[in-house]
Amino acid sequence: MTSTIKEFRVAIEEEALNDLKLRIERTRWPDRETVGDWSQGAPLANVQALCAHWHSGYDWRRFEARLNALGQYKTEIDGLNIHYLHVRSPHPKALPLLITHGWPGSVAEFMKVIGPLTDPPAYGGAASDAFDVIAPSLPGFGFSDKPLGTGWGVARIAHAWIELMSRLGYARWVAQGGDWGSAVTSALGAAHPSTLAAIHVNMPLVYPRGEQLEEMTQAEQAAVAALAEHRDSGMGYSTLQSTRPQTLAYGLADSPVGQAAWIYEKMWAWTDHRGQPEDVLSLDEMLDNIMLYWLPGTAASSARLYWESFDSFKTTKLDIPTGVTIYPREIFRPSRRWAERVMSNIIHWREAERGGHFAAWEQPEGFVREIRDCFRHFR
Repeated sequence: MTSTIKEFRVAIEEEALNDLKLRIERTRWPDRETVGDWSQGAPLANVQALCAHWHSGYDWRRFEARLNALGQYKTEIDGLNIHYLHVRSPHPKALPLLITHGWPGSVAEFMKVIGPLTDPPAYGGAASDAFDVIAPSLPGFGFSDKPLGTGWGVARIAHAWIELMSRLGYARWVAQGGDWGSAVTSALGAAHPSTLAAIHVNMPLVYPRGEQLEEMTQAEQAAVAALAEHRDSGMGYSTLQSTRPQTLAYGLADSPVGQAAWIYEKMWAWTDHRGQPEDVLSLDEMLDNIMLYWLPGTAASSARLYWESFDSFKTTKLDIPTGVTIYPREIFRPSRRWAERVMSNIIHWREAERGGHFAAWEQPEGFVREIRDCFRHFR
């Protein structure tokens, strides 16, 4: 293993972008859904509009330039080259923040928050709240290497992240995550390396047990009902990805429309919108993220994380200082009463008024405020 850190620049060949357009042009479209809503999946008209913009209005070079301007690197850890953004604050005493995305997300989720986190005065904040931001791409996602064998689950990723922060020379740091990022961040908290001061999650892996299911508040009843609905009608994607990721990937890896629709439907299901995902995220923003699956061809490798580690979405006992933000359109919204059973040191808890599963992407100002408030006492 080498500890070399290399600068990385994205430079997608024009041939790959031309191939994408040709594939969109040659799409064999399915029949229209037989309902007037999203209950059968992403509606044909919506997906056609998304892909029409992808073909004729979207500019990958814009996003490519934005990524390259931030500061991208790769380093080999445990046999894989890990891609990560590393944006240092211009302010002294900035606190290192390791932030981890999930599926179907990517580092694209963090584009709106990196500036305010690293340079608060430029956005009306205080320099004392500045962070260095380290945002790795999960193994098999984005421009990180794809595992060639089994074993790359959440625990192994957490240990790789500890090595990454050590390699960057950080003696004291904090971590944040949602979705798979929440599972990895919780695993970091459970491992509790001496350098990790505190964590924050926006999808806490906390579920009620026994007597906690009795005499529930209205909010707790609503949370249980939402989780039951998700289990009944919202887990088809995870069942496929955790059992047959390879079979699924043949369609997604070959068809950009298939890959886009597979992700776009989750933008509708998990964001805090007024009816359409475009209420919250622009077509360009969603396509930036989709491109980080299409261009490196990660349909199979990203899905395999479910095959490797889907049971990691379970309650983890945490004694490390832990912050939690609950967003109203999150998949599951546990109460603080439930969380206190397994989180012995909750240092921040807030229930936000707006936002869903992709907190930093949907509500960047509120997300930044939560991160600042949570970690202010760990500087």
